[in-house]
Amino acid sequence: MRIAAAWSWRVLLIGAVIALIVFLIIQLRLIVIPVMVAMLLTALLAPVVDFLHRHRWPRGLAIVATILGLLVIVAALVVLVVTQVMSGFDELQQRSLQSYEAFRDWLLESPLHITDAQFNDYVGQVWGALQQDTQVLINGALSVGSSVGHFLTGALLTVFALIFMLIDGKGIWGWIVRLFPRKARAAADGAGKAGWQTLRSFVRVQILVASIDAVGIGLGAFILGLPLAVPVAVLVFLGSFIPIVGAVITGALAVFIALVYNGWLVALIMLGVVLLVQQIEGHILQPLIMGTAVRVHPLAVVLVVASGTLLAGIPGALFSVPLVAVLNVIVRYVAGGSWRGRKTPPARPSTQIWQTVPQSKPRWLRAKRKPAS
Repeated sequence: MRIAAAWSWRVLLIGAVIALIVFLIIQLRLIVIPVMVAMLLTALLAPVVDFLHRHRWPRGLAIVATILGLLVIVAALVVLVVTQVMSGFDELQQRSLQSYEAFRDWLLESPLHITDAQFNDYVGQVWGALQQDTQVLINGALSVGSSVGHFLTGALLTVFALIFMLIDGKGIWGWIVRLFPRKARAAADGAGKAGWQTLRSFVRVQILVASIDAVGIGLGAFILGLPLAVPVAVLVFLGSFIPIVGAVITGALAVFIALVYNGWLVALIMLGVVLLVQQIEGHILQPLIMGTAVRVHPLAVVLVVASGTLLAGIPGALFSVPLVAVLNVIVRYVAGGSWRGRKTPPARPSTQIWQTVPQSKPRWLRAKRKPAS
């Protein structure tokens, strides 16, 4: 009983601290989420900036060129998807109505003896279930920013944080380490650097996995003659950054387009292509590549993504896996004890591009005062 009581109050205390942290994150989500997005982008863009800087680019110019290059790539993908979808939207809408009517007539004339009222009732139930299931994702998306002003504020804060993380990420981390007690700084510094390396590995591997998914499903759609193969591939690439949820939604979209344009047989073949690509990702790419980079069990990934989706919608699904991966590495590093006896490097004065304050004291401060008469 004494051991159970000792464990109980400790578990309750840890749970209360975690609940307080989650509450603060929810209250400050308009700040926390842009900063987390900036951290992911920093992990992605920092190697590019360092590469350009090693090739004699000024660091400021390298940062500007890297950020502008990312914006150009994202804008090009968005424009490509929008133009392709808008050009075929009318035909897609018309074919969707035709497929719906054909499916309805087939059910009414089938041996199932479904009446028109029963069909409408079933459609209403399915639509209600879809609305209920997607309400969590919609609420999560709206919680990030319910207006255009919130979205623009978050975007500006993301860019602002990204710039400063790329310019002086080491200086910012050094300031954070100095907030810890002196005896804990070695552990905090080593654990943070190990977590950062895990985050960088996660971002690189996620881009590789997303590219493979997009090429596989997009190539299958092109071979089958789907008219929106390029937008499908782009959406698969973007959706792959949301584990499990994004793959299911984009795969279902590809099957739906195949069903509307090419009928049941092509839709079944497209479903087989989607399942084949996802099985290759889940059983070959994830264990070999992602498992090495993240070191989180696939069951834990599923549970974490589901929990993050229920708690925070789309942002929770996006950040759950990298957050757990980083925490896992940090805990393992601290518990391993390899940081014992390691000294934290002393803080060095910042020499970044924006600094103009002199390091030494001005002359009028160094001048000796004359003794009073």
